[in-house]
Amino acid sequence: MKTVLIPIALAGLFGFSAFTSTTAPNMTVADGYTVKFTSKDPTGVFEKMKGTVVFNEQDLAAASFNVIIDVASINCGNGMQNRHAKSEKWFDVEKYPEITFVSTGAKKTATGYETTGKLTMHGDTKDLTIPFTYTPAATGGVFAGTFDVSRSAFGVGEPSKKVPDVMTLEVSVPVKL
Repeated sequence: MKTVLIPIALAGLFGFSAFTSTTAPNMTVADGYTVKFTSKDPTGVFEKMKGTVVFNEQDLAAASFNVIIDVASINCGNGMQNRHAKSEKWFDVEKYPEITFVSTGAKKTATGYETTGKLTMHGDTKDLTIPFTYTPAATGGVFAGTFDVSRSAFGVGEPSKKVPDVMTLEVSVPVKL
């Protein structure tokens, strides 16, 4: 009787293990991140960001990115440009204090990964795809990517020959478990 029960128990154990899923760890944005924007003029950084990330390279279906940038933390390296960027004519920090990105999916690409989601800036939400790489570490990892955003698509600023419409963003985001 024992010889019959052992194979059945083992079959059940292996059968149930086929239904277990890979879990993606919950991570938070760690210190040391950079959110840099560049154009002909202006260039600068956003100095305050927070967020949560769920990511496992083996389970991209469970991946999620939820990131919030404090718009008032913009730093163009020039006090006058900073005040102008925060004003009603540009980001209107009083009315729209945050830029958010909430992902709706992630997938593997030939050069790394990409996430799609909703970028909300200046009260407007648009679909955005962000290509990125991921470098794992024992206590989290680092996400990095470069992508373009049209400021006029979000109603940021006015058309200008001095300030380009498209800003290139370079991000490096360390995360911790």
